[in-house]
Amino acid sequence: MPSRFQTIALIGRFADPRVAEAMEALATHALARGVAVLLDAAGPITPRPGLALLPEAELAARAELLVAVGGDGTLLHVARLAGDSGVPLLGIHRGRLGFLADISATEMVERFGDVLDGNYSIDPRHLIEAELTDPALPAPRTARALNDVVLQKLETGRMLDFETVIDGRFVNGHGGDGLVVATATGSTAYALSCGGPILTPNLDALVLAPVSPHTLSDRPIVVPASSVVEVRLLAQAPTRAQVTCDGVVLGDLPPDGRLLIRPAATRVTLLHPPGYDFFRILRSKLHWGRGGRHPQRDT
Repeated sequence: MPSRFQTIALIGRFADPRVAEAMEALATHALARGVAVLLDAAGPITPRPGLALLPEAELAARAELLVAVGGDGTLLHVARLAGDSGVPLLGIHRGRLGFLADISATEMVERFGDVLDGNYSIDPRHLIEAELTDPALPAPRTARALNDVVLQKLETGRMLDFETVIDGRFVNGHGGDGLVVATATGSTAYALSCGGPILTPNLDALVLAPVSPHTLSDRPIVVPASSVVEVRLLAQAPTRAQVTCDGVVLGDLPPDGRLLIRPAATRVTLLHPPGYDFFRILRSKLHWGRGGRHPQRDT
């Protein structure tokens, strides 16, 4: 990874005026420093010296840094674009509640400049891989996730009955709306709303969080990140279930199918500007320490 970046790609939703404004400001700043900028050719940007337009799928192959401008959903999308390229990611927060894109709008240009100067920390994040087997299909479907793999019901009013097996050992039979299998990175996403714990991103662990479980004793658990999690539907009333990876549909899980979740062979590398503090982000996003009994602290 270069200490200073010569070519970067800016990726975001131009339909959002806040994102479009931020991307224009970042592009102008980078060009003024002699850094080449790549943008999605589908966006409403006119090429100019130092700024090139490419199909979005080709950006990771041409850039030394991918900059996600938006919310956590945008950064997850950029992580998929990065694939196995090894290109690092930087998140500029212009969305709603989010934990991945940590550079705020108020300090955007300054912190972006720090990273371009090579003043950043490296934060490798674990990925998980989902393999969905359907006997009706010729081959399993696979996808990777930075946040989570989710099994969810497709019909309202019907409960899913399924079982989990971890590393070949039966764990539990479940009844409810589904299951979230989250990385430490994804512990602050869907798993958090299911009552799961917050894990610091450097932990080698997974959270298994049932979604609206039928029994109160069916609680989230934390297992090693090296675990292989198997999920099967039980042969009950015909209920459809769907599997998503970071919010993108992988496919339906039939009663005679199988969902395997295992560690991925690669990781995603996030970059942070100076002063990055995960606990400060938690305090900001979750409004910790703002009660009347405790004074607010910024450090």
